[in-house]
Amino acid sequence: MKHIQRITAAFCLPLGVSLCLSGCATMAPKYKQPAAPVPVSWPNGPAYREMKGGAGEKAVADIPWQEFFVDPHLRKLIALALENNRDLRVAALNIERSRALYQIQRSELFPKVNASAAADYQRVPAGLSITGNPETLEQYSVGLGVSSYELDMFGRVRSLKDQALEQYLATEQARRSVQISLVSQVAVGYLTLAADREHLQLAKDTLASQQSSYQLTRSRFEAGISSALDINQAQTSVDTALVDIARFTALVAQDENALNLVVGSPAPAALIPQKLTETLTALRDVTPGLPSDVLLHRPDILQAEGQLKGANANIGAARAAFFPRITLVSSVGFGSEGLAGLFKSGSFAWNFAPQVSLPIFDAGSNRANLKVAEVDRDIAVAQYEQAIQTAFREVADALAQRGTIDDQIAAQQSLTDATAESYRLSRARYEKGVDSYLNVLDSQRSLYSAQQNLIATRLTRLATMVTLYKVLGGGGV
Repeated sequence: MKHIQRITAAFCLPLGVSLCLSGCATMAPKYKQPAAPVPVSWPNGPAYREMKGGAGEKAVADIPWQEFFVDPHLRKLIALALENNRDLRVAALNIERSRALYQIQRSELFPKVNASAAADYQRVPAGLSITGNPETLEQYSVGLGVSSYELDMFGRVRSLKDQALEQYLATEQARRSVQISLVSQVAVGYLTLAADREHLQLAKDTLASQQSSYQLTRSRFEAGISSALDINQAQTSVDTALVDIARFTALVAQDENALNLVVGSPAPAALIPQKLTETLTALRDVTPGLPSDVLLHRPDILQAEGQLKGANANIGAARAAFFPRITLVSSVGFGSEGLAGLFKSGSFAWNFAPQVSLPIFDAGSNRANLKVAEVDRDIAVAQYEQAIQTAFREVADALAQRGTIDDQIAAQQSLTDATAESYRLSRARYEKGVDSYLNVLDSQRSLYSAQQNLIATRLTRLATMVTLYKVLGGGGV
């Protein structure tokens, strides 16, 4: 009975102590979230349009991308990207890796029990044998054992486990950041392609108009009405349109390549937009909410805070290194000189070997490790605060652009209409011989430039809406 009690104690003591110490606190300093180093409200002034949400309106981070992007073709492209994009796939695999690392570190809180079986054969020569004759010795053993289990009395292992947990949670937030960025990239790439296709079509339409003007001018020249200068000026307009056609043809191809890259596979032709005016209502508008509600829930800021918490936990592990470390080794099993007698009465064997290690002199290594952990925590604080400030600036910039872009579009539309009328009048005056072709050329160039700028301004408006949705944390759900 005494043998059984000893064996049970030798084998079960590490597990029992582990369970007793499982609720022990660590020596890490108590975490306190740093104050956000940004104003409590968004900037205001002439550049910022007041954007008030209705009662009970969802935060932008809670609006799924399927609700924000109205265009069905764009939705399908985003869905393809979320399925095929390699950056997002790597981010998801990083989560799996961090989860496994956390499970490895967490397992250190519990004893590792191993089963073992061994056989030892040894020949002893006659000169060394007690009997004076050569002997062959045999030993057999089987057992269960706990090897090098650390009693976490001062929370060192638990602090390391907490650090691994925070790293795992930060990796999950990093994946959300990648997804938000990916959704935004697909949308902006889609809109840019639509704008450049519209630029290309405008250049082709302008070329047709310029060629018609050139033929008219040539006919007038042959009839002695127009001069050679008019012919050369008309030719420059045709050549300018040809240059733009070649340039926008290349840009469209590059836009398609960029879109294919972020989607992760060739984008189906049926989903590619033909012109930007088809997508002017592809997005819904959003309201920013309060900085405290928005910024602290952005995944990149949550990731920075997770890294800060992990650095804080590392301080606990560095502090615990100053205190004794208790390691237990134990085993229980059977041993015999013959295989047949391995499990017979009297073959029980057990071993219990606690070890205590107390740092006395380490030439300042532990103190330096603690200093490193504390500085790492301070660096993480600064990075967390910088992440908040950067996020605030991104939202403020997007709000400033969003607050003025509608006025820009209205003014650009008015300018385009005015230059179109100016071109019509100058062309009519030229055909009646009142004005020179130079006035027609100037009006035509102004109209072409105004039309190009109108397309670019519309693209800016849509891209700003996407950016605002992104910087407010949308697209991660």
